[in-house]
Amino acid sequence: MSILYQKVQKVIGPLLFLKNKHNVQYEEIVQVQLEDESTRFGQVVKMDEEIIVVELFESTKGISSENAKILFTRDTFKVKISDTDMFGQTFNSLGKPIDLETKKELKYNLLTDHEKDIYSYPINPFARDYPSEVIQTGISVIDGLFTLIRGQKLPIFSGQGLSHNKLATQIVTQARVLTEEPFLIIFCGIGIIEDDAINFLKAFRESGNIQNIISFMNFASDPVMERLIVPRVALTTAEYFAFEKDMHVLVILIDMTNYAEALRELSSAKEEIPSRKGYPGYLYSDLASIYERTGKIKGKDGSITQIPILTMKNDDISDPVPDTTGYITEGQLVLERELYKKGIYPPFDVLSSISRLMKDAIGKETTREDHADVSSQLLSLYSNSLEIRDLLSIVGKEGLSNEQRTMLKFGNEFEKSFLNQQTNENRDFIQTLSIAWKILSELPRDKLVRIHDKFIDKYYRE
Repeated sequence: MSILYQKVQKVIGPLLFLKNKHNVQYEEIVQVQLEDESTRFGQVVKMDEEIIVVELFESTKGISSENAKILFTRDTFKVKISDTDMFGQTFNSLGKPIDLETKKELKYNLLTDHEKDIYSYPINPFARDYPSEVIQTGISVIDGLFTLIRGQKLPIFSGQGLSHNKLATQIVTQARVLTEEPFLIIFCGIGIIEDDAINFLKAFRESGNIQNIISFMNFASDPVMERLIVPRVALTTAEYFAFEKDMHVLVILIDMTNYAEALRELSSAKEEIPSRKGYPGYLYSDLASIYERTGKIKGKDGSITQIPILTMKNDDISDPVPDTTGYITEGQLVLERELYKKGIYPPFDVLSSISRLMKDAIGKETTREDHADVSSQLLSLYSNSLEIRDLLSIVGKEGLSNEQRTMLKFGNEFEKSFLNQQTNENRDFIQTLSIAWKILSELPRDKLVRIHDKFIDKYYRE
């Protein structure tokens, strides 16, 4: 039975404050009925014995303490999911189909009986199955050095103005599994500008892979509350297709920093005690409630893999959002501004990046037998070349030995040929490893100390 309130105590920003007169449910959906017979929707975000706080999904403009009736629905937010009507389509933060050009909801409704609560629980650790199979992105630095595994959470840390949008587009259009199993990509834009959203959708269509992509778009001009809802709508959709339809689902979330800032804004409006840089003290648990909805479940054929992309303020990896994210996820990929300035794409800082699940999934049965050795050797040699590059700035080229000059040349070639590729260049694992061996073969064999002799005999080019 629904409960009706006749009076709002006060309105602050997106929040309505009501005097608590019943046993309210946290995250309960409410309807705000105005005198002009229009209806707006909101959600309970805080309550105690005295006050109920409701945040509207829409603007609070025109709402006063006297002209609105608040109807508590006794229900939480649910999203409709269709087995057939969602593929290749674009939806807003609330899961409604939209026309991207106008941002208006389309009149048709999804033909489905499936409705799912967006506030699902993270996967129980006891029920998790260990990730062991790869996803090919077509990007050498990811596939070769930090391989993405089905069921993994692998965030990308970027900076303002770097090429993370291009990178996200390339992953969405190129990613695939190496088996014949069904594969779905869910793209979720959080607080993005309209031009970026149009560019994303245009690239998806031109790729010819749009029928395998479901897009959820939250715009920078949308209400703050929708920014907190859209990743959960996307993940709820992913859970349905992964664990009820046995599909492998890759979820791209961009930009999680916008999500965290919306969380901070809401926390400030609720007058909660702030923590580091104004973020609420529950930032870790809130982000975990999103990231931990990723993985494989024992007895289920499907999986959810997640790539959250976030921008670091002032390229500071110790900022609360990337810092907290790094504790929750199984690795990180970091974009570097210096490489970006040199025209390298994608500009990955490989020495700050890691994929913690990679070692258990690559090899003869999945990628290739030499993959682990090649990855380790490339990282070791590139690290040495960067040390010599620092030395070069002190002693000059004349002060370097022949061996150091060879290593310096290797580092330049590694950036030019292995790291760098076109935004529409799709390299498979064999191509990536072939490029790696071409670079390694320019060094003497005795420098390849991290690769087994049998692999050197087989792949080294004299």
